[in-house]
Amino acid sequence: MAWKGRLLVIGFTTGEIPKIALNLTLLKGCSLVGVFYGAFAEKEPARHRVLMDELLGWLGSGRIRPAVTAHYPLEQASLALRELADRRATGKIVITTALGRAAG
Repeated sequence: MAWKGRLLVIGFTTGEIPKIALNLTLLKGCSLVGVFYGAFAEKEPARHRVLMDELLGWLGSGRIRPAVTAHYPLEQASLALRELADRRATGKIVITTALGRAAG
């Protein structure tokens, strides 16, 4: 952690909640911030829309490229959802329609 850095707690993908030594905040003068994006989007919809527009702009321009690790046809959407529910997905999963474009 850098001096005056910010530690963002976003989620726990392994299911295990890690412990943090709170003396880190004292020694580094850093901040510890919890980030629950679902609550942010609900409580601040206008700011959420601005951020989503920026993110989608980056996606459209190629500035960001999500790691797509699997494609499923719409008829196999239940299999794609099972991959997510069972935590077997290691990247993004895309569900495609009969026209070959991503659904949604």
